[in-house]
Amino acid sequence: MGKYSKQTGSVIIIVLWTAVLLTVLVTAMAGKVRLSAQTAAHNRDASQEWAQLMATVNFAEMELMLERMPTPIDQQVEESEEGEILTPAYRFDGEALELNYAAPENMVVRIYDHAGKINLNRIPRRNMQLLIEKLLGGEDADPEEVQDLLAAWTDWTDLNDLEGLNGAEKDYYLELEQAYVPRNNPELDTVEEILHVRGFAELFEGINLDAAFTIYGNGRTVNLNVATREAMRLLPGLDDELIETIIAYREREDISNRAEIAEIVPLENLVELTPWMGTQTSNIYSIFVYPKQEFIGSALTGQSSTIQEIDEDTVAPEDKVRQAYMEIVEIRSGNALPRIYKVDPYGMLPETAKARVEQYGIEL
Repeated sequence: MGKYSKQTGSVIIIVLWTAVLLTVLVTAMAGKVRLSAQTAAHNRDASQEWAQLMATVNFAEMELMLERMPTPIDQQVEESEEGEILTPAYRFDGEALELNYAAPENMVVRIYDHAGKINLNRIPRRNMQLLIEKLLGGEDADPEEVQDLLAAWTDWTDLNDLEGLNGAEKDYYLELEQAYVPRNNPELDTVEEILHVRGFAELFEGINLDAAFTIYGNGRTVNLNVATREAMRLLPGLDDELIETIIAYREREDISNRAEIAEIVPLENLVELTPWMGTQTSNIYSIFVYPKQEFIGSALTGQSSTIQEIDEDTVAPEDKVRQAYMEIVEIRSGNALPRIYKVDPYGMLPETAKARVEQYGIEL
């Protein structure tokens, strides 16, 4: 009887252990299946979102092509509060756009005209000096340091290996730990190339170069109607308050001439700013597209948000997205596909906030 009890106990223990093992195996398999199902769902969602994003990019390109077509006779023109006709091309200033070809509701489109950036391939030497002086403290800038940086820039963009006074040429760059040779050509290949010039990496530290500069087109001036904050911060004569004032002004009406700028920029500042100002637009644009995000307080949830109606008196929350799919394109005509110069799936967005009128107490 005792032997039978021992055998029964052993069987029960084996059965229990078998049940435990089976439970563990089933749980592990269920977890693996659940993980696989979640992965498949995420891949499906990512594929659908990517398809929507690329479709939106195409719609944005079509929007720019439409800009090159003759305006339909029956098209209703947009007017300012004062009844002045607004220039359609100035809407490409980074504001979130509603496209003529409706994009998916969960996608945000921002387009930046490169006429609102400083062209490194066309900047006059005098303007580069003024830019360097501003970054080094304006009137407090060390003249010797300014001239050394300007000499290094001149040597980088000239057509020879002859080193200027306090400049930097081939011999200097070949002695660096990671050696390279200077461009020796006024045409930079990328905006980031400026960081290779002696001293310029420190000079432009922390600046979103793609937002402030361009290397495309022939523009020598900056159109304040479409200028980015990053570009305007580098322009002599402008401080943060004046920049926000300009943005607040252009949100209401176009800046058509220097006389209108003179109404909001003091004369002393305007004298410094005038050599940089222009009114032309370009045919080079940066297109940014990204899924609309939902914010709770200051936290980004990463989830697509639902479209909510915003009252006219309600200020839309600042978009905290900093990286997005980006293309730099040239629009040649209304019946030719755009020429794509650069694609960056993680492009750094320029600042997208509305004019900070309350922060600076701005009244127009």
